[in-house]
Amino acid sequence: MMKRLVFTIVLAALLWTVMFSPLTAPYVNFWWAMTASAATLSLLSTIFRPGWWRGIRFTINEVLLGVAIAVALWLVFWVGDKVSQLLFDFARPQVDVIYGMKDGESPWLLTLLMLFIIGPAEEIYWRGYVQRTLSERINPNMGFLVTTAVYALVHAGSCNFMLTMAALVAGFIIEIYQVKWRPTSKPLKPKLSKLNPINGFKKFFSLNALIELLKAVLKIGLIIWVAYSTLKNEWRDLFILYDMPIEQAIALMGDIVINLGIKISLVYLVIAIADWFYQKWKFREDMKMTKQEVKDEYKQAEGDPKIKGKIRQRMMQASQRRMMQDLPKADVVITIPTHFAVAIKYDADLYDAPYVVAKGSDHLAAKIKEVAKENKVEIVENKPLARMLYYNVELGAVIPPELYKAVADILAMVYKMQGKI
Repeated sequence: MMKRLVFTIVLAALLWTVMFSPLTAPYVNFWWAMTASAATLSLLSTIFRPGWWRGIRFTINEVLLGVAIAVALWLVFWVGDKVSQLLFDFARPQVDVIYGMKDGESPWLLTLLMLFIIGPAEEIYWRGYVQRTLSERINPNMGFLVTTAVYALVHAGSCNFMLTMAALVAGFIIEIYQVKWRPTSKPLKPKLSKLNPINGFKKFFSLNALIELLKAVLKIGLIIWVAYSTLKNEWRDLFILYDMPIEQAIALMGDIVINLGIKISLVYLVIAIADWFYQKWKFREDMKMTKQEVKDEYKQAEGDPKIKGKIRQRMMQASQRRMMQDLPKADVVITIPTHFAVAIKYDADLYDAPYVVAKGSDHLAAKIKEVAKENKVEIVENKPLARMLYYNVELGAVIPPELYKAVADILAMVYKMQGKI
């Protein structure tokens, strides 16, 4: 948003300089150029910040107040004209230049342009766009002051002191009416939280602060060099400036300012391009995560390994409890005496083949055999079969076909011992 605002302000300064500057004003029709410029800026304001029309109020009080402000401005300018003529010799000629712009044009046409295009369009841009944007970005009071200053500076390209002062006064009075300027001392109140020397040293001696310092030094150095190289050939004329006629002095200063401004703008353009590449590279570097950030992201996405381990442990404990509860229903426990134990159950109503009820190794295998003895479940030692069942058949799964005969032989033996067959 600020880039767009700066673009429109630079455009306004360029347009106003072309319309008012003694170097270019004779070659343009002021009123049509002003109409086109104001309309263009108001159109850009509507594109960049739509909705300015929501604050418009057409009431009789607002209209009367607007007329009163116009009369007040006329009185202020009339008094300023008289006072400036007493104080400055150049005041009257500069004022005549401003009033001379209306010569040769129809008064009715100028009135219509001022009332329906130029005046509203300028208000849409300066108050509806510039002031609102700055007020939201900074604060209302600073937005008021900066807008007034920028409005006056835009007219500085005219090299007409009276016009610039008139723009400053007009902008100030209109801003006071519209934003009800309320000065406050709140920003000046000291905050002890900002007096922490440790945080201050960290910011002051950081790499980013060093780079910004180098950039500032480079900018200042280049500007000084450009200003010196431009002005060193103009010293002689500058020293005799007070002896020149006012028109010649203004023209000379205008040439110097424009020439210097163009050179400084080119320098800033080069710096801005280089800074853009640096900021883009810095942004990419800042977006890279540290090892700790990668670990934290993994924890957030996959879960903390410690917590996951505890969950897995609790799930295994719950599975073992269920397994021990189902163990008394087993038909036989096939074991390797000191390592493995696998409990088998055959239920024709559930599966077509025997399935594993419980299995375990080492301490769990001993526990399975202990529970099996307590519930009078037969325990059969068969090392190859126990090992194959333990490694190849999951808990609750049926045995594979290649183990049918070996398991069937053991079940037949157990059933025969129990008198079931």
